[in-house]
Amino acid sequence: KMEHENHTFSSDFILLGLFSSSQTSQVFFSFIFFIFIMTITENALMILLIHSESRLHTPMYFLLSHLSFMDILHISNIVPKMIADYLSGSRTISFAGCGLQIFLSLTLLGGECLLLAAMSYDRYVAICHPLRYPVLMRDNTSSLLAAGAWLVGILNSIVHTSFALHFPFCHSRAIDHFFCEVPAMLKLSCVDTSHYERGVYVSGIIFLLIPFSVISISYVQILLTVFQMQSSGARQKSLSTCSFHMVVVIMYYGPFIFTYMRPRSYHTPGQDKFLAIFYTILTPTLNPIIYSFRNKDVLAAMKNIIQNTFLNKK
Repeated sequence: KMEHENHTFSSDFILLGLFSSSQTSQVFFSFIFFIFIMTITENALMILLIHSESRLHTPMYFLLSHLSFMDILHISNIVPKMIADYLSGSRTISFAGCGLQIFLSLTLLGGECLLLAAMSYDRYVAICHPLRYPVLMRDNTSSLLAAGAWLVGILNSIVHTSFALHFPFCHSRAIDHFFCEVPAMLKLSCVDTSHYERGVYVSGIIFLLIPFSVISISYVQILLTVFQMQSSGARQKSLSTCSFHMVVVIMYYGPFIFTYMRPRSYHTPGQDKFLAIFYTILTPTLNPIIYSFRNKDVLAAMKNIIQNTFLNKK
């Protein structure tokens, strides 16, 4: 038994990935590479704007800066490895590397789920209870919400990473995925993982269903308040903002819930990979566009920085 455990802990895994050697894969690889550069640039710019512009020193933008940082870490945890594997032709990942990918992925996915719920609460208070906003969303409140999202995400990730890596992998060590993800890892185990899967299901309720319910209720309340507004312009603007936010939330939570809250027997590799693209690659790209770059305060801050840079050069 000890020999078998040593073998399990010393062997590398193989990531089968998204790309083959076909022409279509080269186009898809170029698209993923472009998305990666775009995501890092957008989110880094967002963090820079929020920290350098005093008009953006509000609880909402403080939470948004944490969302941007999570998105940078999340896409950087997965895509550079995909790019390196495609260019080198090697698909191996060490046991420690796989563990790190799982840990970071679960920390950031879980943390982002809680952070998005905190952001929806912030919007709910701002629109439905504007007079109480300075009291309910003080600076220390937003700091506690952000710290809580990180801390709970890390604790949850430590538990799941430890469990996922302690299962014996007796057969193939080829993970049919583009990164080390728990459902794909469980398929390689030769022991019964049903007890652990129930734990994943409980985590899914805490990190997915409850935050998604909080977000949905917040936006329903916001829409009810918006419909009572006298100004049709303000009503239309609020409806547009809410609908864009909900599209991104559904794109993130929907595939995530579908992946983590189904029994192992219902998973197919192609489906899991397709769904994972939404919450690991696409939403980190869309978040800054939907939550920030459509906002007049952010656009004004960008204009201000560009003008200052131009004047300084002169």
